[in-house]
Amino acid sequence: MYLSFFGLSEKPFAITPDPRYLYLSERHAEALAHLLYGITEAGGFMQLTGEVGTGKTTIVRSLLAQTPKNAEIALILNPKMTAPEFLLTICEELGIGVPDSALESRKDLVDILNQYLLRAYGAGRRAVLVVDEAQNLSPDVLEQVRLLTNLETNTQKLLQIILIGQPELRELLSRNELRQLAQRITGRYHLSPLSREEAAAYVRHRLRVAGATSDLFGAGALREVFRLSQGVPRVINVICDRALLAAYTLDQHRVSAALVRQAATEVFGRRFTPAWLPWAAIAGLAVVLCGGTLALWQTHPWTHRGAVAPVSRAAPPSTAATAPLTPASHPATPPAALGALLRAHAAQTDTDSAFRTLFDLWGAKYQPSTVDPCTQASQQGLECVSERGSFGQLRLYNHPAILLLNDGQGASHQVVLRSLGQEQAQLELDGTRSVGIGELSRYWLGDFVMLWRPAKSPVLPLSVGMRGEPVRWLRESLLRLRGETSTEPVSDVFDAELSAQVREFQRQRQLTVDGIAGVQTQIALAGAVAGPNVPLLSAADTHHGG
Repeated sequence: MYLSFFGLSEKPFAITPDPRYLYLSERHAEALAHLLYGITEAGGFMQLTGEVGTGKTTIVRSLLAQTPKNAEIALILNPKMTAPEFLLTICEELGIGVPDSALESRKDLVDILNQYLLRAYGAGRRAVLVVDEAQNLSPDVLEQVRLLTNLETNTQKLLQIILIGQPELRELLSRNELRQLAQRITGRYHLSPLSREEAAAYVRHRLRVAGATSDLFGAGALREVFRLSQGVPRVINVICDRALLAAYTLDQHRVSAALVRQAATEVFGRRFTPAWLPWAAIAGLAVVLCGGTLALWQTHPWTHRGAVAPVSRAAPPSTAATAPLTPASHPATPPAALGALLRAHAAQTDTDSAFRTLFDLWGAKYQPSTVDPCTQASQQGLECVSERGSFGQLRLYNHPAILLLNDGQGASHQVVLRSLGQEQAQLELDGTRSVGIGELSRYWLGDFVMLWRPAKSPVLPLSVGMRGEPVRWLRESLLRLRGETSTEPVSDVFDAELSAQVREFQRQRQLTVDGIAGVQTQIALAGAVAGPNVPLLSAADTHHGG
């Protein structure tokens, strides 16, 4: 959605364990190096642990991507199984055929596995068993793992075992009954969350891999990312992905600390304040207490027991004028109130209500529960455009739109955006309500439906060589936009000169510059030269001739 806006080739903060995005902190690099050494040179038993989201699975994927050609890997991702099932899964992962008679026999399965490992050893191949989420292994299966470490020649273990798990795995292996297994572990590595510097480098690394050519997160934003994620890579990914989406919807090319806090609020479901705010509050409270103490000292000197309390005086009535509100208008919505308003007026945020309001703005008739809205629009000379975009795209099109909003509790609402200023937007919700754009962005992920009036339906891309009424409209609209008039009939032929004019308009409006007047270019041009009876998000954005 936001990739082209930020110049990215792919999503930089996907939570899938892609080895290309592996950022090696000092501890990550050490763990990966020792695991690779264990696969290529050593043998026996290794353990890797870390909190949820610290990059264990990504390290495993990177490990598998770097394994030598002579290594055969048995990867078990879900170890919640019985001992026979565990042995059978190892055989399946290594491609070992198992007769039906041996399916329920531990001894037969171990014998089959041992024979295969001996053949592999003789052929110069190494077998490696990697168990992810190993904290879920039952004691019975762990005992079977211990027995597998007995498969060896006089000089070398036949099976390298790597257990990957959460910190509970360390507690599990420290039990007295598993001490024989714990004693065989030759390497233990624990992944800690990233430091502040590592977290900032991690974000920049992922952005570079995804094709970013500039720093999309400022220094303050990176500090907030670390503070709110506590350096856990998976949480960093989720917060940064949501922050980029928020910046995109606000048409901002750089993520601020405030957007990071907003993203964390949506991720964790609770509001976050700036790091300095508690200290500022404490300092402010200290100032108030000091001021109050000083005032009390001056009013009631402790050394004068007979002092008379001052006579209180009534405060003069306020002379501040209150701006009147029209019956259909409401004051600006306070922060965090939009979700509650959506829930309170849910009966007015259905599809029919939204389209009825939008049609009214265009002076069109809407009949609920009959033909679909876009067909009704087409019958009246209007066209629907349904996209996922940003506030910048809404400003470009410059027509009222139905926004698909989420009220924060999972319910969807369709509300008409009536106007769009630099800081405030007006929604048709129980009358016209002003809402801060920052607040609105918390509930809107970019989906909208808009109406516009084309020169002719159906709308076709216009390019060099075409002719007809839509081309004449295109030429006349560009003339009008430049404030020019023509004393001769306007040509309806799309020539190279017109293509150059289209490219200039696209360049000015930050559209794809190709000289072809596609649907987006035509909508933007229609909004730019709209007449007085055309509903606009911002009249200041139109450019009439004169």
